[in-house]
Amino acid sequence: MTYHVNIVGGGLAGSEAALDLADRGIAVSLWEMRPERRTPVHHTGGLAELVCSNSLKSTKPDSAAGLLKEELAVLGSPLMEEARATAVAAGGALAVDRTLFSRAVTERVEAHPLIEVVRREATDIAALARGADAVVLASGPLTSDGLSSALMALTGRDALAFYDAAAPVVMADSIDRERVFRQSRYEDASAGGDYLNAPFSREEYERFVDELLCAERVIAKDFESRELFQACQPIEEIARAGRDAPRFGALKPVGLTDPRTGRRPWAALQLRAEDACGQSYNLVGFQTNLTFPEQRRVFRLIPGLEQAEFARYGVMHRNTFLDAPRLLDDHGRLVSDEARALGAPIYVAGQLGGTEGYCEAIRSGLHVALAVTADLRGRVLPPLPPDTVWGALLAYATDPATTDYQPMHVNFGILRPLDPPVRNKRERYGAYARRASEALDGYRIALEAAGLMAP
Repeated sequence: MTYHVNIVGGGLAGSEAALDLADRGIAVSLWEMRPERRTPVHHTGGLAELVCSNSLKSTKPDSAAGLLKEELAVLGSPLMEEARATAVAAGGALAVDRTLFSRAVTERVEAHPLIEVVRREATDIAALARGADAVVLASGPLTSDGLSSALMALTGRDALAFYDAAAPVVMADSIDRERVFRQSRYEDASAGGDYLNAPFSREEYERFVDELLCAERVIAKDFESRELFQACQPIEEIARAGRDAPRFGALKPVGLTDPRTGRRPWAALQLRAEDACGQSYNLVGFQTNLTFPEQRRVFRLIPGLEQAEFARYGVMHRNTFLDAPRLLDDHGRLVSDEARALGAPIYVAGQLGGTEGYCEAIRSGLHVALAVTADLRGRVLPPLPPDTVWGALLAYATDPATTDYQPMHVNFGILRPLDPPVRNKRERYGAYARRASEALDGYRIALEAAGLMAP
């Protein structure tokens, strides 16, 4: 029997779900409103376009982000394959050339014989359900007003929103190489490194913070902390919490040595290559809500960026997400009576489902694809082990006991505690990693037995 699934949203989660389902022999219509209808932060009509950082975070096997990448690799994620193929140097992190990555994913999706890409805005969920065996909503943080209204009608709750922030990018040839130095944290300076570092003296730092605090913002109000995802706090909001706060965050100088002085600088901004050829650099941790003219004025006070040419200014954008603990089950299905009445099940993937992060979005798309395949073919999807990082995050995000829910990345803080406890942090993370890898191996075997592993 041939099944057909409508997927709304051609971002990371939607593209991953489309490829996973199609590789399992299920026909897909992938609805993407760009370029017919643009968003404030996307620049192209390409699928899987990264709009904030180009980093997919750490690859270290004893980190939560590294373990998530292990899950994606073991389960055969097509988007993780493309990320590896388009990677740029980023120390212990996986960063991609965003143009090449989006192009590779777009070409792979469009070339698949079981995927039809529909370049139109989708707003009628009931119509999507009538025309398919299942619907996956993966429209992301910038879900259109029309689709948001339809979703609210299904859930009986208002979609929650907070603001996310993106960092600026500067052209490499506009960076003063006499002021900045190349080094990764804790590495010998003579060995070079994957990051450029702009070192501040105390006086330069104080002047920068003075101007940052008085600079004009796009949204002229002080954000309450609950309105902003903590990991994406704008640099000016961090400084507003305390003049030294940036020195313990994005501008921390720990592990760096300024070759001009032979000492650790007072503060330091790290710049990471944005593309494979190193033609542009991202200001790491400098998400911002400043106006474009103010970004140009204030960020040029950073040593080495006095003549910076901005390839992209930082922006703030809306992030719409569901109250997952009350609206989704562990398959990612909407559980409201209104959703069930549509006939075809409605699944939610990616940031709309209440998770944060690029790899989390990819993993969400893969998980929903597995769930849809199992549900349509009458197979039992093995339960996700809570000792894996994605299993722990999904359990937290769909637990009705979770109150005042806010999206989050995978992290060790929501994993089941070790028994017996391990006090040393490094040893504890290593123990978490070993336990997660064992659980993942068992999950893979269970998927194979259920006939649900990717062909």
